[in-house]
Amino acid sequence: MLTSRWRGAAVAAVAISMSLAAIATGPAAARPAAGPSITVTHGRTQPVFSYGDAVREHLMVQTRVDSDGDGTKDRVAVDIIRPRETERGLKVPVIMLASPYNDTVGRGFEAEKKTYAADGNPSKFPLFYDNYFVPRGYAVIDVDMTGTGRSDGCPTIGGKADVAAATSAIDWLNGRTTAYRADGSEAKATWSSGRTGMIGHSYEGTLANAVAGTGVEGLETIVPISGISSWYEFARTNGAKHWNGFGPWLAGSLDSDPPAKCQAVRDRLAAGEDDATGNYNAHWKERDYLAPPAPQVSKVRASVFAVHDLSDYNVRIDQFADWWAPLAEHDVPRKLWLGRYGHTDPFDWPGRRAHWVDTVHRWFDHWLYGIRNGIMDEPRVDLQSGPTTWTTQADWPARTTPSPLHPKPDGSLALRPATGTGGFTDLKLSEADLTADPATARPGRLAYLTPPLRTGARISGTPTVDLRVSLDKPTSNLTALLVDYGEDERIDWSRNDPLNGIHDGLRGLAEESCHGESTGADDACYRKTANVTVRGPSEVIARGWMDAQNRHSPTTPDPLTPGASYRIAWKTLPNDYQVKPGHRIGLVLAGTDADFLYFEDPTGAKVTVDLAASRVTVPVAARRG
Repeated sequence: MLTSRWRGAAVAAVAISMSLAAIATGPAAARPAAGPSITVTHGRTQPVFSYGDAVREHLMVQTRVDSDGDGTKDRVAVDIIRPRETERGLKVPVIMLASPYNDTVGRGFEAEKKTYAADGNPSKFPLFYDNYFVPRGYAVIDVDMTGTGRSDGCPTIGGKADVAAATSAIDWLNGRTTAYRADGSEAKATWSSGRTGMIGHSYEGTLANAVAGTGVEGLETIVPISGISSWYEFARTNGAKHWNGFGPWLAGSLDSDPPAKCQAVRDRLAAGEDDATGNYNAHWKERDYLAPPAPQVSKVRASVFAVHDLSDYNVRIDQFADWWAPLAEHDVPRKLWLGRYGHTDPFDWPGRRAHWVDTVHRWFDHWLYGIRNGIMDEPRVDLQSGPTTWTTQADWPARTTPSPLHPKPDGSLALRPATGTGGFTDLKLSEADLTADPATARPGRLAYLTPPLRTGARISGTPTVDLRVSLDKPTSNLTALLVDYGEDERIDWSRNDPLNGIHDGLRGLAEESCHGESTGADDACYRKTANVTVRGPSEVIARGWMDAQNRHSPTTPDPLTPGASYRIAWKTLPNDYQVKPGHRIGLVLAGTDADFLYFEDPTGAKVTVDLAASRVTVPVAARRG
């Protein structure tokens, strides 16, 4: 049930200057004679407006930031496509995509970029949203993030200036700032209902999270796909580094201006990231959307339809999970799709495209037009449980029981602890080496196995590792891997073969599907995809990393006294994973994970683990039925 706050928002959705008859939920509603209006059938807006005849315009919107320090506040590029009927009184909501990719890497599986006509106005918008939603009575706005595309300024990689691009566009739609045409004249959004929904993948989904975290008035809903909620946790985990030089590198990749223009900004990014320590600091706090003073989850006024892949190790799954939980605590209306691929968009999930388009259509209809189409009465979560199977459930994670598993000196992983120790040296080893042949002793790892499971087990949520260790040096990188040992066919999310159209567990096909209307410059058709799978003996279920000296805090390191005993506990990444009957659950403890702590150097420390005081706690869901 919606709280009064959200019920009020839903009611307000119909209070736009449009006939209530246009918001019927049954067969086609009659149009009022007074002017153009949308048509709704079976809870969905219908394609009654011409895509080819739509208004296309390029504007520059004023912001309050000066990201490049040139003494002039930045303006950001805003490209708009809206039904021609908005020139005759039709007021429409906006679907907004704020992106840094428009003139560099491109967008979507086919890396599309915006193109412009001779008059300077946009002729092609990337992705299907414009083709599909404009005929149904929406404006689609594509915003170049500050410092990218045609926008002024410099990218700040999650900083305030990045966020200002979309918030300023929403302000303009609600009359709170100014936009300018190429001739310098002001443009007003008289056609806008003032209601905006944001959607996008990766950095675009990150910007949706951040803009929602400002609480900006007029943003009614977001659909963040593989979005970041904390840039520190993207680049680091518990003080252990996944990246060196990340911000300057990405800023340079996204900015097509001459390098000298934003060099000072990139230098500040390099200094702020503090690669020498990997510690959390003021730089990262500005880019932490979970806590003040940055855009923060507690300020979210918009509903959230989140999408993420459980095997996304670009924007790892904790970025979603750490955002999802406080949304629930603040009674934010939520919906969720969880796939099993790498860093992908649900539009490209095999067999789900039509369902995705329909679902996001009904989501925007409900939250931007106030159409009562039942989408909030459906199960909250769609979960991919296997390469070709999906289930629904009430929420995520599932209801679970914490199940402690204890490593024993005989190499087993059991329900009860046993006295003994184990040891390994902090070496830099690949996960293939760390997980191979778990019964064989290796100097760079410890490995423990349960007996074969009689009934299988579903792990839903976040495992935790709790170790009692001593080191012979002041610190060591620590890695914990929870592993499914058992032959199976699994999505090959880590395979990337661009020449053959393969990435993140997907293969592009020659056959296309079309979603919306097309013009000669902008078609609505996109390649279908198929699963890429691999049969193998194991799969890592959950991964977790720690720099031992950051065991108390990511901000302040506390080196260990060699020979002393310490309790070190940390969370792994979350997952939702079915371990099949006959498979075994493994725990691997090691030093520097070469696949994910690529920029870390091993310390060579010898790590001794007190097995009786150590465990991994696994959230196990109750069996259905």
